Amino acid sequence: MSNVLSVPDRIYVYEIPVRLWHWINAAAIVVLALTGWLIAHPPVAAGGEASEHFLMGYIRFGHFSAGYILAVGLIGRAYWALVGNRYARELFLPAVHDPHWWQGLWHELLWYLFLVAEPRKHAGHNPLAGLTLFLCYVLGSLFMMVSGFALYGEGAGGWSAALFGWVLPLLGGSQQAHSLHHLGMWYLVVFSLVHVYVAIREQHLSRQSVASTMVDGWRVWKDDRP
Repeated sequence: MSNVLSVPDRIYVYEIPVRLWHWINAAAIVVLALTGWLIAHPPVAAGGEASEHFLMGYIRFGHFSAGYILAVGLIGRAYWALVGNRYARELFLPAVHDPHWWQGLWHELLWYLFLVAEPRKHAGHNPLAGLTLFLCYVLGSLFMMVSGFALYGEGAGGWSAALFGWVLPLLGGSQQAHSLHHLGMWYLVVFSLVHVYVAIREQHLSRQSVASTMVDGWRVWKDDRP
């Protein structure tokens, strides 16, 4: 018998605001990574009158704009975790208090190590995915936002300097903050690449839809077993 039902059971998991945030956030991270790389490694300067060339200005503007989108998006996503469905909260609240969650985490680790025959079904994030998203994306993005706005306000004053000026001394000064912010970019880039790989892998090998669920919101079961 085929492992895909003719009329598969399904459950609505990701609401429209969550899906919109996911794809807008992904685009913002791509822009931030590309413009951040160019800020750290500026292209060769063009010849001619300086007033006619504003390349780095455009690059920095793109970086700052994407940074605002990332920050506002994460704040909006946190709000939706409060008012959305139960699956909207999983990004910020891994169920570490639940013994069954730890059992599920261990089972997922064994499956990724090819030590069990198949994974379990999960309507929302599986425990390993939920923990990874919290540790890598949520905490990583918070660090990048705080350090980024601290660097943004350096020497310019304004609200970012008033709110985040304390961050630079805490990180060891401006140069150290730049280095850590740059390393944070690679941290998120590596996470994003692994995230894409795992989403595609899970779409084909797990017992439910994964990547397509972030498009239409529906989690579709591939078999009728518990």
